[in-house]
Amino acid sequence: MINKINKLLLLLCSILIIDALQVVAQQSVQVKKVEGLENNIFLYRDTTQNIDARGSMNAPMFIIYPDKPINEEEANVLINELGLDDLIFKYAGSVGVINPVGKTYDNEKDLEAYKSFIDRMRAIFNLKIIGIGNGATFVNDVISRNANEVAGIFVYGGKLTKRTPSDIPVPAYISGADKNVAAYYVKVNDAEKTEENNNHIIYANDDEPLQRVVLSLNKKATLKAAIADAWKSLFSKNYRFSNYKHTAYMGGKFGEYGSYELEPYLMLDESGVTRKTVIKNLNEQRLPGSKAYFWYEFIPEKTLNAPNRSIPLVVLLHGNNNDNRTQSETSGFIEVAARENFIVAEIEWQGAGRFPSEGFLGLDGIELVVDEVINNYPQIDPSRVYVQGLSAGAMTSAALGIRKSHLFTAVAGHSGAIFDRPVFGFSYQGLLNEAKQKAGCVETPYFLITGTDDNVIPFPTKENYTDNSFFNAIQIYRQMNDMPEIEIDFDSEPVLGMKLYGRETLSTNKHLTLETGKLYKGNIPLIQFTAILHYGHWNYAPAAQMMWDFFKQFSRDPETKKLIYHKQ
Repeated sequence: MINKINKLLLLLCSILIIDALQVVAQQSVQVKKVEGLENNIFLYRDTTQNIDARGSMNAPMFIIYPDKPINEEEANVLINELGLDDLIFKYAGSVGVINPVGKTYDNEKDLEAYKSFIDRMRAIFNLKIIGIGNGATFVNDVISRNANEVAGIFVYGGKLTKRTPSDIPVPAYISGADKNVAAYYVKVNDAEKTEENNNHIIYANDDEPLQRVVLSLNKKATLKAAIADAWKSLFSKNYRFSNYKHTAYMGGKFGEYGSYELEPYLMLDESGVTRKTVIKNLNEQRLPGSKAYFWYEFIPEKTLNAPNRSIPLVVLLHGNNNDNRTQSETSGFIEVAARENFIVAEIEWQGAGRFPSEGFLGLDGIELVVDEVINNYPQIDPSRVYVQGLSAGAMTSAALGIRKSHLFTAVAGHSGAIFDRPVFGFSYQGLLNEAKQKAGCVETPYFLITGTDDNVIPFPTKENYTDNSFFNAIQIYRQMNDMPEIEIDFDSEPVLGMKLYGRETLSTNKHLTLETGKLYKGNIPLIQFTAILHYGHWNYAPAAQMMWDFFKQFSRDPETKKLIYHKQ
């Protein structure tokens, strides 16, 4: 009888939560004045945390420069007229109106007001600027030339009075504007015509396709129709990100770190990958009254019809106090999964409180979830199960490779390793003891990548490498994998600090340099260590492909649990 009551209460709780989320999703945008700034700025942020919507990482922020000054009520009417409500709630976004300082736009005063706004917001990664009429003219003349943090510009009407081109490429959508406006943005982005249809002409840069300009051909388009086309053809393509010489989420002042890089924004409905929200109590039979676990599953279309036991599984673990959409939306693994055809699961392992779940799962709880995913998808090959994490998730993935070596074939960590003190239910000494016991019997490949300017979990240097968390993790894996002693030598290897093999220096079109090398056991590359020069504490999305290329070299015999190396 008690179990039946518990089940009814759990069902009722679930219904109430679903109803609450539906009500939240139907609410309207209501902006509020931002206090302490010279001009009237009205802003709304979606803080509903709807678990079926997108996460807040890289969420779009739409900032509108109106034709003339408007009040709070008029701002809400304008936002509704633009049709931004649905985008705000679907993508966990923000929207605001920035009025001119005076009755009309003044380039100098309103530029200073814009800079003050950027300083107040600090960490902005997906800023979309919308200019209407006189506001569009101000955006063309001023904002486009100060677009360090701007991910995209939309102008409706307006003119261009300054003909000198900007040196900051910025994606732009032009509707009903002076013909010189489109030519200006095409030149700024060094773009060429790539596509034309009945709605618009698209221009793009050959080397950086995100440097994109869309010219609307619909001269009668309403604001709402133009914004809808702008979202589909331009705004949804990218965000803007800078983790160079600082950690992105710690923010910065206007222009402090130069022009941010254009990065692709993940659109799941265009990726060929379906996300499934899973909330399930895995302990109900043995622990009546326990709470549910919460995770997301990402299923590429091609995997559903795949033969049984033919598809790998990659488990993603978010960082400290992030939610379990962080890695799927910023690590690059979903894009790789779509290309390479594997299933992804991202687990709420820490208990961040977005759903009344079990809370901190620990390594055993993570294993329970992974077993459940494997059991639910016969397509998954249990000999190819991998785990990757960011920061605290990287620490946990490193621990899983030692403690749960029977489950995970290979592991990877970004911006995190193993501290010399207990964290998240495990300790350096405990993991080292287990590694010593398993040495000669168990092998787990380990890929580690981090930025040299990480000020959260310091990169190893000649001055701090003793008890450095990254060297700790490498030493533990060397121990368990029964590999030769590591040669520490900062004189001949000033960046990575140890003798590695297969050394490469990789340069990217994002002006970043990576240094990478491997440690071998015989002819098997069991450890790979990669440094991103002058990079802060966060994901570097192209590393997802590097990690996957490392993972797919290995499988684990499902019966003996022995590691198998597949030379590429």
